[in-house]
Amino acid sequence: MKKITILIADDHTLVRQTWSLLLNSDPDFQVVAECGSGEEAVMLAKKLQPAVIIMDISLPGMSGIEATEIIHKNSPACRILGISLHTQPAYAKKMIHKGALGYLTKNSTKEEMFNAIKEVFEGRKYICKEIRDILSDQMLNDDKQLTGINSLSNREIEIISFLKKGLSSKEIADDLSISIKTVEVHRYNILKKLNLKNTASLINFINNIQPEFG
Repeated sequence: MKKITILIADDHTLVRQTWSLLLNSDPDFQVVAECGSGEEAVMLAKKLQPAVIIMDISLPGMSGIEATEIIHKNSPACRILGISLHTQPAYAKKMIHKGALGYLTKNSTKEEMFNAIKEVFEGRKYICKEIRDILSDQMLNDDKQLTGINSLSNREIEIISFLKKGLSSKEIADDLSISIKTVEVHRYNILKKLNLKNTASLINFINNIQPEFG
């Protein structure tokens, strides 16, 4: 059987090297390249057209979420498997929304990673057991309102990424083809859900706690 070619995008060298050793030790996989930034991932995806890209969502500069969206548009044959330290379902949801087929946390086992790679290679979605368990708990306790990042919608997360870049409500509205009033409503709801007083405190929250919002 032809090997599944893999690109690893993670900003920690030791992590990349360890994953490469593990994957290359299996006859089903071949790591064709490694990189440490979103920009490199986009370039290598276009150049090498790997079957699967293991994409850390926390990358310097262009985030893994942004890189996923670009690769999904420019290199649609590449299947993207998101991976992160973060266990909040909101991140998995964001990655899937931007074009990834799967999501793992770094608590996942080697066996689960191998299985996830094969699943997304076949074009099937895969969410790791840890995230599935959290979602199950949320469903079983749906009388308890979600809080923090997990309470945000995809659109609200998108608005946050624009605010971090310093865009005004008008610029965000133009970019998303929505009204300024709609943007302002989203901004109000974000602050309310995160229990923050103003945009400055929101940006501080993002920069210090949630680096993935690029």
